[in-house]
Amino acid sequence: MPTQRRNRRAGVEDRWTRQDGQPSTRAGKGNRWLGRVVDDGGREHTRAFDRKIDAQRWVDDQVAGLVTGTHVAPSAGRITFAHWWRVWSSRQVWTPGTVEAADQAARSVTFGSVLLADLRPSHLQAWVKSMTLPAPSRSGSLAASTIRTRTNYVGMALRAAVGDRLISRDPAAKLRLPATRKAAAAMTIPTPEQVREAIGAAPDWFRPFVQVCAFAGLRLGEAAGLQLGDIDFLRRTISIRRQLQGTNVATTTVEAPKYESERVLYVADELLTALAEHVRGIGTRGPERWLFFSGSDLLNRNSAGNQWRRIREAAGWGEPFTLHDLRHFYASGLIAAGCDVVTVQRALGHSSATVTLSTYAHLWPTAEDRTRVASAGLMAAVNGSAADQLRTEAVSGAFDLR
Repeated sequence: MPTQRRNRRAGVEDRWTRQDGQPSTRAGKGNRWLGRVVDDGGREHTRAFDRKIDAQRWVDDQVAGLVTGTHVAPSAGRITFAHWWRVWSSRQVWTPGTVEAADQAARSVTFGSVLLADLRPSHLQAWVKSMTLPAPSRSGSLAASTIRTRTNYVGMALRAAVGDRLISRDPAAKLRLPATRKAAAAMTIPTPEQVREAIGAAPDWFRPFVQVCAFAGLRLGEAAGLQLGDIDFLRRTISIRRQLQGTNVATTTVEAPKYESERVLYVADELLTALAEHVRGIGTRGPERWLFFSGSDLLNRNSAGNQWRRIREAAGWGEPFTLHDLRHFYASGLIAAGCDVVTVQRALGHSSATVTLSTYAHLWPTAEDRTRVASAGLMAAVNGSAADQLRTEAVSGAFDLR
């Protein structure tokens, strides 16, 4: 008996058999079963299958998408991931540094030529696996944190494809990634003695740069972007209004601070004195009155990094501290002084307190630490009272005050 369509919107039909039961002109040619769905816009979508059960499953999946509002047209997603990346990334409002990092992530994928509609979780997992192995372009595997950063960018593009109804599901949703080291183990924080050694080893023109990183928690780009007008010597503040992005002179650009990083910092008098001496002795550069420069050029990631490496060598450190570790030094000092999470968040320019906690939670006193301190305080109060009583009795006996 010929297969009939159940309704005009969705169904499965036998392409080889006419409604009168006689073989059609297609009999024996191509896939036999045709799934047919009409979407809410009146557009008809069809797909042929060898087995009837496969055609019915396809129809059911399409109908379920129409019912739940997640329907994706079968013709959608017929562009490669590389094509979609170019389209999607061109719409993003990113700084040049972010564009560079995101495009590097997209170039590293192993499925750039695969159609979005054909992209499977296995493609993503194979790409992650390739990043954990040595490659001709690098000496070893990528760090787990780098892999996570790259998959974040690619995942953003795939989620956008879902939002634009190009694909129905995100193939990166359940991606397994290499474990990253805990912040407590991965973070390196120089000691006060080491920071003092670094400041002492720095040349005069670069010394205040090290100091604003260590005593104001500035990122490298924020420190490089400081101008004299950002320093309020009367109110004792430093305003973060811009950052320099770029790895060398040719690629250096002036950008707005990172998201929610524009802020006012309340700094120590000693730091302001150091900056004042820098302006008086070294001067500023250009009509903008940039504070830090090397020759005629502003500092960038490479020039500041090279200078820092010379300081490390002069200090003879065994551990490879980075300029960013000075920011950790500053954060640890705020936490040790009893500053709460929101205060540290605002000082560091983090977008949320969650970011601050995920980075520095291990530096805050635990419940056990607070319990121990409270217990010690109770003992000190009791023992102090007993000692006072003994001293009073001794004095009374000596002078016979009765």
